Amino acid sequence: MDHNETISVLVVEPGKTPYEKQISSGLESLQREVGGYIEAVYPYEEPVALICDEEGKLNGKEWNRALRDDEGNIYDVVAGTFLIVGLGNENFGSLSDEHMEKFKEKFAAPEMFVRINGRMAVIPVEEKESGKSSVLAKLNKPAAKEPQKEHGAKLHKEEAR
Repeated sequence: MDHNETISVLVVEPGKTPYEKQISSGLESLQREVGGYIEAVYPYEEPVALICDEEGKLNGKEWNRALRDDEGNIYDVVAGTFLIVGLGNENFGSLSDEHMEKFKEKFAAPEMFVRINGRMAVIPVEEKESGKSSVLAKLNKPAAKEPQKEHGAKLHKEEAR
């Protein structure tokens, strides 16, 4: 495979819906997309790789999506932007249309991570740029004040009768 070949990948950014992108298959292009040195992991049975910044967690990048085992239990969290790419004979290649759709659906909902009673909780949230209020925005919104009751005004009017 030519390292300057264009491949179709799925880009998964923190807080955003995944999207398809055409990029060069070269190392520099992959590093640019994830914002650091690449690490490829193979958590799925399909012939795909998840490419992320190998130092994303160490460098404090925003947590992105949880990785789950077959029972749905979280075993890791990817920090920063990552890619889902297809596997060629020797290098990374384009995702098939089938795998593109499968992984778009798998990572469709951005996730928020919170620690509750010493355990990690993952909450699906709406996309930041969608114009809709995210769960985080709703949590940070000041509580609505209860309307002030005007007992004094009503009492005063009743006394005037």
